[in-house]
Amino acid sequence: MTQGPAPRTLSDEALSELLGRQRFGTLATVRRTGHPHLTTMLYDWDADARIVRFSTTADRVKLQHLRRDPHAALHVSGDDVWSFAVAEGEAEVSGVTAVPGDAVGRELLGMIPADARPESVDEDAFLEQQVAERRVVVRLKVDRLYGTALDIDG
Repeated sequence: MTQGPAPRTLSDEALSELLGRQRFGTLATVRRTGHPHLTTMLYDWDADARIVRFSTTADRVKLQHLRRDPHAALHVSGDDVWSFAVAEGEAEVSGVTAVPGDAVGRELLGMIPADARPESVDEDAFLEQQVAERRVVVRLKVDRLYGTALDIDG
């Protein structure tokens, strides 16, 4: 049996680029039992601030976990099954957007990627919907990035 190539550690720059290229990842929070709770999330990566932002509703179990223990991680797959990035850190949860156009609502609006925003997005309707859904912003302040790639053909 021959051994194939070893995984290649990705640089901080390559990890940041991978986080910026993808939109979905798996968020891991910590249950009261210490076991991980995993959920697929749409996210926004701010490479300069090293913050991953998520939009969720105020009644989600992941928020209970984060309020009790703010440690969390986001796993993002690369372009193939052999590459990935993980962003670890501590999360903070915003207040609920309560008035259309408040700071949290504006932050939620800013999380929509420019290339995914419809040309005729009705900002007022969007902001009202965020209030009706009791949306919050989870900000994962990333203090560690890691991941690998495996350079193989096929």
